[in-house]
Amino acid sequence: MRSRANINLELSKEEKGSLRKHKVKISEILDYSPDEIEVLLNVSESRAKEIFALADFQQVPSIGIKFAKDLISMGFYSMDDLQGKSGAELTDLHEKHIGYKTDPCVEDQFRLIAYFSSTKDFSKNWWDFTAERKAYRAEFGYPKDRPKKSWTEVL
Repeated sequence: MRSRANINLELSKEEKGSLRKHKVKISEILDYSPDEIEVLLNVSESRAKEIFALADFQQVPSIGIKFAKDLISMGFYSMDDLQGKSGAELTDLHEKHIGYKTDPCVEDQFRLIAYFSSTKDFSKNWWDFTAERKAYRAEFGYPKDRPKKSWTEVL
């Protein structure tokens, strides 16, 4: 497994204090289950699941906290939740969830996370999936009920 030193969990002051008190480094958070995180940090079950998910998703090369938060907002809390999903399927779900077309690079991230969830291959980054996305979309296109508004109109 690669180093987890660059994981951003956006912990509160109290949560950071609990980690220090228990001599646990942020980079070690994946060594604990969400149930253990709940007790360790004295947080709710949902917050413990969120903290675990933020760390779990950011272990993937080139995946940051914003994308990890997007996955959580879609109801995914671990790599296991992504098993059997395709990058195209996740992208289509995401666009329906947010209500607008997303940047094509986001689909590359969904392709990476779907690939990683089944392979645990740390050698790939999101941009390694650009050609695959382009070929797939050229052949299959997008769903007919894809949102009309573009991400550029929202930002």
